[in-house]
Amino acid sequence: MRRCLNHHRRLSSRSLATTTAQPSWRSAVHNKNASVNALVYVAPEDAGNATDGLLNGMTVAVKDNICTKDMPTTCSSAMLRDFKSPLDATVTRLLKDSGATIIGKANCDEFGMGSLNVHSVHGPVVNPYQHPSSAADWDARERRSAGGSSGGSAAAVAAGMCDAALATDTGGSVRLPASYCGVVGLKPSYGVISRWGVVSFADSLDCVGVIGKDVASTSKLFGVLSAFDERDPTAARPTTREKARELCSEHMSEWVSSGPGNLTNLRIGIPQEYFPASLDSSIVSPFRRVVRALKNRGATVLPVSLPNTSYALSAYYVIASAEASSNLARYDGVQYGLHVPFPPDSIARSPGEVYAHSRTAGFGAEVKRRILLGTYALTADAFDNYFLQAQRLRRRIRDDFMRVFRVPNPLARSASPHVDGVHLLLHPSAVRTAPRLDEQDGSLDAYTQDVLTVPASLAGLPALSVPMAVGVEGDGWPLGVSVVGQWGCETMVLAVGAEIEGAERALQS
Repeated sequence: MRRCLNHHRRLSSRSLATTTAQPSWRSAVHNKNASVNALVYVAPEDAGNATDGLLNGMTVAVKDNICTKDMPTTCSSAMLRDFKSPLDATVTRLLKDSGATIIGKANCDEFGMGSLNVHSVHGPVVNPYQHPSSAADWDARERRSAGGSSGGSAAAVAAGMCDAALATDTGGSVRLPASYCGVVGLKPSYGVISRWGVVSFADSLDCVGVIGKDVASTSKLFGVLSAFDERDPTAARPTTREKARELCSEHMSEWVSSGPGNLTNLRIGIPQEYFPASLDSSIVSPFRRVVRALKNRGATVLPVSLPNTSYALSAYYVIASAEASSNLARYDGVQYGLHVPFPPDSIARSPGEVYAHSRTAGFGAEVKRRILLGTYALTADAFDNYFLQAQRLRRRIRDDFMRVFRVPNPLARSASPHVDGVHLLLHPSAVRTAPRLDEQDGSLDAYTQDVLTVPASLAGLPALSVPMAVGVEGDGWPLGVSVVGQWGCETMVLAVGAEIEGAERALQS
C-alpha cells in the first residue's frame, strides 16, 4: 500500500547518486519528504516541461485525487492503489500548457475525507513547521498535523518542495491546511476552476483550489486555472464570469483608486458568529492585529451577523456524506476499483456480497463512516428530516452572506447593490493551531476543525487563508486569517490578502 511512497524514496536516493547538480525542489524532496510524507509520488529525473508559458519556472505539486496520465492517481486509498489515469484533468493540462513543472502527487485524506490528513493509505502527513525555540533536530521536531484533506499539498509548499500546489476544497480542505502550515490557500468560487478529471467527493461542494508560498504565486496560478471548460457541467458560463468581473471591478474602484496601500472606502465585515467557544483565545490577539493594520490603511471595519452559521457544520456533513455515498457507489471491485477475490473455499451468494467483500478491503474507516451516514440520510425514512432539511439550511446560510455583501450576486437573476453592506468578510481560518498527531483518538474534535470554513463552501464563495505573523501569543505555531468575498470576486479577495500579507511580513522583518 505504500508502493508510491517507496518508489519516491528509491528514486530520490538514485537521483542523488547519479546527479551532481539538481533542481532545488528535488533536493528539498530528498531531504525532507521522508519526514513530512507530503508527496506519494515524485516525477522522474527526465520529467520536465519545455513549454513556454506564464508558469515557466514554477514548480507545482498535484493532489492525489486530481488525474495525471503520467503519474498514479490513488486518492490515498487502497481502492485505487494501482490506478493510473488515461487522461489529464483539465487543471493538469493547463499547468502543462503554461510551462509549469509538475513535481509529483501530494498525499491527502482518502478521497478527500478528513480534516487532519491522517486517513491516508500512505500514512499521515507531518507538519514541516518547527517551533523557533525548539532545540531538537528538524527530523525530531514535534509531530503535528498538516491539516486536511489537502495536507500533502500544504506541507509540500511549506517545506519548500514546490512553489505552489493544486488541492481540492469541499468544506475547508485548502484553507485549514494552509492555516496549519503557514502558507496561502485559495478556495475559488464554485464553478470557476474546472473539476473535469477530479475524482468526486461531493459534487455540489468540490472546488479545485490553490496553495502557494505567497499571495502572488497563488494569484498567478489561479489566473491560469480559472478558464472556462465546456467539459465541466458545473462550470460557470463565460457570460456569468464577465458579469462577476464587471461587478468586482466596479466596487473595487471605490477603494483601489486611493492608491497602493490605501484602503479608504473598503468596507470589511467581522462576522460575530465566527468566534465560537471552541476558538483558542490565543488566536484573538493576532486577529485583532490584522484588523488594526487594515484600519490603519483606511479600511472601515464593521460587525456583521450571519445568524445561521451555527447550523453550517451539521448541514455540511449531511450533504457531503450523502453525495459521497452516491459517488463512491461506483467502486464495486467489478467495474471500478480494487477487486478482492473470495477465498477458494467460500461461495458468494449474491452480487452484493461480492461488492461488499472488495469495498470492505478497499475503503478506510473514515470513508466507510461517511458512506454509512450518507446512505442513511438518503433513505426514505430520513430523506425529509436530514437531507432536505440540510438543503434548506444551506439556502439560509447562502442568504445570510448575500444580505451582508455590498457587491451584488452575479448568479442572481436580478440584484442591486446593498449600500450599507461590506465588500469582504474577515475571520480566523481555524479555531486552533495544528493539533498533535498523537492526540487523534477518534474523538468528535476532528469533525469540528472545519467549523469556520464550511459556511463559505456551502455558499460557493471565494475564500483566502493568509498566514498571520507568529508572535508570543499561544504556542507559536502558524495561524491563518480568512478573507471571504462575493461570488466571482477572487481579484478583490486576493488584493486584500496581499495587503494583509504585506502588513504581517513587516512585523517579522
